[in-house]
Amino acid sequence: MKTHFSTTFFLFFLVLAVNVGFWSCKETNPYEVESYFSNNEKDTLLANIITYTSAYAKGASNATRFEPSFRKEYVSRLGQFRFANYFVAPDSTHYFFIIRPVGSGMYQRGVGGKFKMGKDLMPVDYEELWCTPHFKSDTTVKERGGFLFKAMIKEGNIDKYLTMKHYVEWPDSTLVYDKKIKEWVATKPMLPQP
Repeated sequence: MKTHFSTTFFLFFLVLAVNVGFWSCKETNPYEVESYFSNNEKDTLLANIITYTSAYAKGASNATRFEPSFRKEYVSRLGQFRFANYFVAPDSTHYFFIIRPVGSGMYQRGVGGKFKMGKDLMPVDYEELWCTPHFKSDTTVKERGGFLFKAMIKEGNIDKYLTMKHYVEWPDSTLVYDKKIKEWVATKPMLPQP
């Protein structure tokens, strides 16, 4: 009787320990933006990134896009953009991978880059390092962008993957990111069409 009770007691605690270990070791994504920001902070930061990465608000220019009068339009685009991955490195560099619409919204692409955090969740030294081609499939954008994101935080860039055209559309021989004006620019002047 004592042996049966001891064995049952031992098995009960073994099962309990395994279950507690399973739930406490449950894998979480170390690259979730929610690990760093509340929902309101996340929306503010994403609206700031949208102001850099999306088309100008009506009447805005490169020099004026952050003026308060244009903020409402950029905030209205929040539903079309989302963080896929986010990471703050020990040197306080913030790395991001967002998914954004292309054209009418039937397609989407991944955009990855880095910045330092300024006041009021405003990115400074903002730089986009890569854009994926556009895809219909959300899974494809997440997988390919996720691969580039991990390479970016490990290496600080994705230089050795630039020839993988099914992963990286830009930068390429025609379009590069200009860190001064914070936009993608053509490497050669466009010739007028005849």
